[in-house]
Amino acid sequence: MHFRILAALATLTLALQCASPSTAADKPSDTSAPPAFTWAGLHVGVNAGGGLPIASGGTLQAGSGFTSRAFDLAAPNRDRAGASFGAQIGYDWQHGPWVYGLETDLNFLGLRRASTGIFPAPAAYRPLGITAYGLTSDENGDYFASIRARLGYAFDRTLLYATGGIAAGGWRGASNLVFYEAGPLGLFFAPLSKSSRMKYAIGGGIEQALDDHFSARLEYLFVNQQLQNRVYDNNSSFQFAARQRSEAHVLRLGLNYRFDPQEEARADAKSDDEKTSDAAKSEDAAGDDKAKKRGEKGKRGKKAKDEKKKEEKDDKKDEEIYSFHGQTTAVVQGYPKFPAPYSGSHSFPPKGLADAGSTSNLFFGMRVWDGGAVYLNPEVDMGYGLANSVGAASYVNGAVAKVGRAAPYMRFQRYFLRQIIGLDGGEKVEDPETGSYNEVLESTQNQLSGKVDKDRLILTIGKFSVPDIFDDNKYAHDPTTGFLNFGVNTLAAFDYAADSWGYTYGAALEWKQDWWTARGGLFQLSEIPNGPYIEPQIGRQFMGVAEFEARYDLLEQPGVIKFLAFADNGNLAKVQDAIDFAYLTGNFPPDVNNPWIRKRHVKVGGGLNVQQQLSKEVGVFLRASMSDGRFETVDYTDIDRSLSAGFTAAGALWDRDKDEIGGAMVFSGLAGPRVSYFGLGGTSVYIGDGRLSYAGEKVLETYYKYNVRDGVELTFDYQLIGNPAHNSVRGPVNIFGLRLHAQF
Repeated sequence: MHFRILAALATLTLALQCASPSTAADKPSDTSAPPAFTWAGLHVGVNAGGGLPIASGGTLQAGSGFTSRAFDLAAPNRDRAGASFGAQIGYDWQHGPWVYGLETDLNFLGLRRASTGIFPAPAAYRPLGITAYGLTSDENGDYFASIRARLGYAFDRTLLYATGGIAAGGWRGASNLVFYEAGPLGLFFAPLSKSSRMKYAIGGGIEQALDDHFSARLEYLFVNQQLQNRVYDNNSSFQFAARQRSEAHVLRLGLNYRFDPQEEARADAKSDDEKTSDAAKSEDAAGDDKAKKRGEKGKRGKKAKDEKKKEEKDDKKDEEIYSFHGQTTAVVQGYPKFPAPYSGSHSFPPKGLADAGSTSNLFFGMRVWDGGAVYLNPEVDMGYGLANSVGAASYVNGAVAKVGRAAPYMRFQRYFLRQIIGLDGGEKVEDPETGSYNEVLESTQNQLSGKVDKDRLILTIGKFSVPDIFDDNKYAHDPTTGFLNFGVNTLAAFDYAADSWGYTYGAALEWKQDWWTARGGLFQLSEIPNGPYIEPQIGRQFMGVAEFEARYDLLEQPGVIKFLAFADNGNLAKVQDAIDFAYLTGNFPPDVNNPWIRKRHVKVGGGLNVQQQLSKEVGVFLRASMSDGRFETVDYTDIDRSLSAGFTAAGALWDRDKDEIGGAMVFSGLAGPRVSYFGLGGTSVYIGDGRLSYAGEKVLETYYKYNVRDGVELTFDYQLIGNPAHNSVRGPVNIFGLRLHAQF
């Protein structure tokens, strides 16, 4: 299994690093004749077929409280063959006959059936008066998704390929077990199943080009959604354990539309032929001055027409139909022993620790109509943030998923539609934007290159991250390439809507004018504060956010200032209510996760965000923010007020153009009710030492980013955390980090 994990990650990383950042597809080195067919480029398509499940174990093993295996229960396996259908999107490169690429897909797979029914109890239960038991289950996860590498050999229009990668899906729903004659002790419950190992899909297929754009395929996949463990518990001393496999053979037909470079490749080859022909003609006509004069007038007219056509062609060429990018980031962080008289469940362990984690993303974008494009971002996560993402309020690693797992797992983190509506009556200009990264119309992640109206509206709707639109800063925003610390890269008291990975469903509207931009958005909160699931009912729990951005010049250097306000409207706990409940019941420490104290509340806050260029190589930034500390942390971090400032400097200052150095400081604090809560031993999202001697948390971060080669960077990072988790008697903590980042 470890070999499969490493092989899957190595394949994905190799594909990301080998892609050329400057070309949409690799062309044959010999352009003397156009290729008969090339498989290089983006493809999208649909598939349909069937799946055959592999029989999984169906035994509920008697655990705690039972004295013999004779108490094991049978849970009949009712999985059966079923239909499969879905969609895929991918990108391929080609070198000679060899074709390699990446593909992601999402598919319905109707195989799983719950073991629901009434069954006779084993003989061991008869002396207890129990003759039967019942099982009921919620719906199962009848789907699978994957990110797979592809490697194939092309026979002109026929491609034979193998494929394999990381999969997701296939969970089994929550389940109830009941012994009808046993009273309350006979009621057992098991939560939704979780895979204990990596999920994967592996197989191969044959694909046939039908014409320059359409291809059909026949594909086989072995989908292994791995061993799933669940515990049935009755809140006493008795338990059952269920171990089930979710595996299947899938055979499917697919139809792809290929945004291939057929025309481009042939046009280039034709252009080379025309250049050779033109050179020959020019040589033959070298002495024919009279003929040249006669044709001069016609040539001038033709030249003007050609230049106009070329300009129109260049405009169209600059407007991407699709984009495909990728990135992978791996971070290792650790710290030596530090002073701490006590520790809690959400503390940095004081004896020293090191952890490693990684994220890998693909970024697909496709223009669907004038000004409109859709985007899809599958992600593979593996490993852990330092101390499993606890220990500091200004948490030290924003590049690794907070939900840590030893085995890699995948999720579709973003899928959204973006519509740009021009307000200049069709006038197209180069965008001079110095503010939001999301508006620089170059070919980059989640953005299609092309010219747009200077004044415009931008509507984004779907699943994405709030900081994709709001609270951007040129000098401190992206933890995969710049600062790592939460408090540096965001308004730290901006408690924005998000699931445990930092994404949610919502809509944002931006209105851009010459020197200012106004933004507004509505986003779904998590179902339970800091929970893994997003509120399913639109408008039941949501966040509203507004931001105004002004662009200016200071001493002939561009700058940006932004004002942001937000309000979280949902089922939240007042921290003082948690404290009062603990005193009333005598149950300490207080707990904001107590469902009895969560009621409809509105948590508000806001902040200021400034970026200022000092020269082409040096820029500075400042952020200040506050939020209503009477309430629990909703979805972000345990800070009620924050101030951060810092700088970045480009390596051109020391003849390393693509290197970078940065330095920043963060000062953060808590409101009075939260100081009392943590002092009584309470815990929250990132902190909770069991006790608290309050003092504001202080962070110093500095890094040096070394450019290994185009698209590959190695960063050395150091953070000094004073009063970690706002606790003056613990620390300081010296955190050393190493980050490897590759992108195309």
